[in-house]
Amino acid sequence: MSGPNIDSPKAGQSGNLFQRLSAHFPSDPASALFAELSDGRRYSYKDVLDVSARFANILVELGVAPGDRVAAQIPKSIEALMLYLGAQRAGAVFLPLNTAYTPTEIAYFLEDATPRVFVCAPESASELAAVAASAGARLETMGVYAPSAGETEGDAAKRAGSLLARGLAAPSDFNDAPREDDDLAALLYTSGTTGRSKGAALSVRNLYSNAMALAAEWRFTAEDRLLHALPIYHVHGLFVAVNVTLAAGGSLIYLPKFDVDSVVKTLPRATAMMGVPTFYTRLIDDPRFTRDVVRNMRVFISGSAPLLAETHRAFEQRTGHRILERYGMSETGMNTSNPYVGDRRAGSVGFALPGASVLVVDPKTGEHLPVGEVGSIEVRGPNVFQGYWGMPEKTAESFRKSGHFITGDLGVIDADGYLSIVGRDKDLIISGGLNVYPKEVESLIDMLPGVVESAVVGVPHPDFGEAVVAIVVPKADAELSETVVIEDLKSKIAKFKQPKRVFFADSLPRNSMGKVQKKNLRDLYAKTF
Repeated sequence: MSGPNIDSPKAGQSGNLFQRLSAHFPSDPASALFAELSDGRRYSYKDVLDVSARFANILVELGVAPGDRVAAQIPKSIEALMLYLGAQRAGAVFLPLNTAYTPTEIAYFLEDATPRVFVCAPESASELAAVAASAGARLETMGVYAPSAGETEGDAAKRAGSLLARGLAAPSDFNDAPREDDDLAALLYTSGTTGRSKGAALSVRNLYSNAMALAAEWRFTAEDRLLHALPIYHVHGLFVAVNVTLAAGGSLIYLPKFDVDSVVKTLPRATAMMGVPTFYTRLIDDPRFTRDVVRNMRVFISGSAPLLAETHRAFEQRTGHRILERYGMSETGMNTSNPYVGDRRAGSVGFALPGASVLVVDPKTGEHLPVGEVGSIEVRGPNVFQGYWGMPEKTAESFRKSGHFITGDLGVIDADGYLSIVGRDKDLIISGGLNVYPKEVESLIDMLPGVVESAVVGVPHPDFGEAVVAIVVPKADAELSETVVIEDLKSKIAKFKQPKRVFFADSLPRNSMGKVQKKNLRDLYAKTF
């Protein structure tokens, strides 16, 4: 079966994101989108049409109009995806939020994005009610729909939150809201190492064009069964894994989270898997992960963090598969990919996707650099975002006059055209596939009594790719310890941002201009783990 048609003007290229993706759904609505679910349910494409319509109707009843934001900090479930699709059908802008974020962090996002509706887990409602009210958002709840033995559908839905309870009464048909190419479809918060978090505004065209390009590039078809063990609050798990599957009319083996037991058990029935490097290092460490387990697999894809060459080689030796690594970010979706057919090079992220332009330039002048020289990576294409929410000046300074977006990453293109990422201009840390911005962590540590200053860096970690490490300069006679620092941060920031180790020093290394030399610190603590 051939891959999706990305050239035909009739292939879902008008309307909202859902309408465009649904143009590629299987002709038989009984075909399964969710091929396997932990609760034993089977979810067809007909169910997707019906349930996403119910959520779209609910959102409209709650006052959501096209262009309004719908924010969600909810556990991974089928219904969470149906809320995302329902928001697209209603013409809303979907804002997924990491389930690890604290109320303080959520407060900032809601105040900035001003969503019409904020959906959280039922158990979080009491501590987030005031946060939602302060931002002027209607608070609704949604957990995981999991009926107990003898429990009615209605009782199970009510227990799983107000939004699911509403869904029982909502109609299963909906007149989709019209949207154009540049209308917003999603808002994702990202950040640099300084300043406040920025909302990357992604349009219908951004998300749709990227899904279609990836489905074609990676040869996805309706026969594919993608093992989905990623979270769905960021680009990788939601806009890549889910949208690509929908664009191909394929199916998902949908796991609540990654754990080796479940993945090894279900891999024989999958044809594709997307993951972060941590997934692959954990699989390699398990003796049950054999060539027989992956006998039906077509492709393994990795992203969100650098894949070590050692992991690349070990995986191929174990399975016979070379992992396909790609490069993307919140502002752009995916930009490059190693080839599906051809040499997948360890340490490289391949070539620009069709329709995208990827350059390595002098950071100051924007001039193209010769092959083999390290410079700033800049990208342009239909996948590149519309700008930062409410930050026109930041948006303007992030683009060249040519329309290329300045990613902040440093890279090099070799003689064969392969791009490799060699560093990050702004010291961003990627731990387990999640972004950690040192300035945020440093600011909190510096507020601790007895701290003169601190520096936070990422160092190599065999499981997470990079681990967060803090170096603290204490005041004389201060009663500080590693435990004190880590305990103080537990209630203030998500766990993935918290340092895995804290070291103490008399001073931080600085250059002649007084800037902290973080490279020296990364080198000094490189062998911590």
